[in-house]
Amino acid sequence: MRARIYQPARTAMQSGSAKTHTWVLEFAPASAREVDPLMGWTSSSDMQGQVRLRFESQAEAEAYAQENGIGYDVIQPHARKPNIRPRGYGENFATDRRTVWTH
Repeated sequence: MRARIYQPARTAMQSGSAKTHTWVLEFAPASAREVDPLMGWTSSSDMQGQVRLRFESQAEAEAYAQENGIGYDVIQPHARKPNIRPRGYGENFATDRRTVWTH
């Protein structure tokens, strides 16, 4: 039973960084998924595949895995460059603009 510990990326519908500060422990699938011949749904007899544990920090997730004898791999997140404009959206309506703002 092997698990992976990672920090989730933001979704495509998300412009901020909410829900990306937690760490997730997920188990690797132990068996392949099967296709149901009648309905075409995919299923698996592996119950560990449904478990997703969330932790506040990477150290907590690693400690949990070590306490319970779970082998794990840590996937480090990619650093994201902050996209912060000097004056932001309010600059569009500032009275000290150098150029006239028109539609």
